[in-house]
Amino acid sequence: MQTNFSAAQLADPHVAESEKILRKCVHCGFCTATCPTYVTLGNELDSPRGRIYLIKDMLENGRPADKEIVTHIDRCLSCLACMTTCPSGVNYMHLVDHARAHIEQTYRRPLLDRLTRAMLAFVLPYPGRFRAALKLARFGRPLIGLLEKLPTLKPVAAMLKLAPSSIPPASPIASPAVHAGQGTKRGRVAILTGCAQSVLDPAINEATVSLLTRLGVEVVVPEGEGCCGALVHHMGREDQALASARQNVDAWMRAVDQGGLDAIIITASGCGTTIKDYGFMLRVDPAYAEKAARVSALAKDMTEYLAALDLPEPVRKPGTIVAYHSACSMQHGQKITRQPKELLAKAGFMVREPREGHLCCGSAGTYNILQPDISAKLRNRKVKNIEATGAEIVATGNIGCITQIASAAKLPVVHTIKLLDWAYGGPKPDGVSESSLGGAE
Repeated sequence: MQTNFSAAQLADPHVAESEKILRKCVHCGFCTATCPTYVTLGNELDSPRGRIYLIKDMLENGRPADKEIVTHIDRCLSCLACMTTCPSGVNYMHLVDHARAHIEQTYRRPLLDRLTRAMLAFVLPYPGRFRAALKLARFGRPLIGLLEKLPTLKPVAAMLKLAPSSIPPASPIASPAVHAGQGTKRGRVAILTGCAQSVLDPAINEATVSLLTRLGVEVVVPEGEGCCGALVHHMGREDQALASARQNVDAWMRAVDQGGLDAIIITASGCGTTIKDYGFMLRVDPAYAEKAARVSALAKDMTEYLAALDLPEPVRKPGTIVAYHSACSMQHGQKITRQPKELLAKAGFMVREPREGHLCCGSAGTYNILQPDISAKLRNRKVKNIEATGAEIVATGNIGCITQIASAAKLPVVHTIKLLDWAYGGPKPDGVSESSLGGAE
């Protein structure tokens, strides 16, 4: 793609990076076939190619975002399926992230949209606030029907519908500590305890620490670690996202200095994609560029780390049929496609893959709140394909996908690590009935 940026514009490193990305696009249109919004809506401007044209026009002319650009960029899930498909290596992720930051700086959204986004940014990255908000949600549930009839309040209705009826108690596993490995020491890792996941399903991190320590891996929960920044990053709130990144880099580098780390373990693939990008996000910060690159190099999805270990034979082989849902952030963002399925198969599960596995389930961070109609269509399509596998359980590696799919599926939806922990001697995951464990023990 030909570009016409001025020398003054290219002096901005963010513009210069976007210009390089734009030049790689050859207008081939392969991306349209795998883009969930284009497949759903059929609008060229809701495809990666269409959005690239809009972003190019906005950045090249140095103009503020307008309503049309914001509408189509907001509809992007950042699922990154287009990057998997693209034969030219267009880094759409970095381009759309730049566009969102530009929108945040130059466009004034309607009042209710501003308030909704501000509330999400204030609540979701902070476990204490998020827990309090979920407790308050039960008082708003009777209003869901009314709120859904008002277009500007649909995001509020979506939030209330997604809020669970009960919240598990806070887990001590989120507190700073060092969990010693059993037997011969096989490694030392830090774990991201996270924000939303630690509230919605703290048992995910409990299973992770339990399994790793049984395998002889020491697990560090560092002081000062917090939200990875992904949620606000995808809303264009770059300052808040970078502040979270710097906070985590500091926390993990202290852990490196205090005994070294073989990896930083992440159990939410959406977080993993962002943390692996810290090196890029902080590349122009002289105080953090090198440290952030080291952190990104250490970041590993839990299944990615386990696949590199010499695992023993599982304690039990369930023989259960599992539909594996590969989160977009796992398969497209991190290019991890083989390891989770192989680990589940080795642990005795019969793994089936749903049709259209490359298409997003519609969760995408805060997308299922901010774009509830498109999100619901994608969720229903995903659930139909999952249930057609004949599986008894759904396994996936991202809390957003778990929440999204479970809101419509008849099957239990379980984090992959819970099933692996169970096969290797841990407890049976909550929500999985005995009848679904046909070959258990």
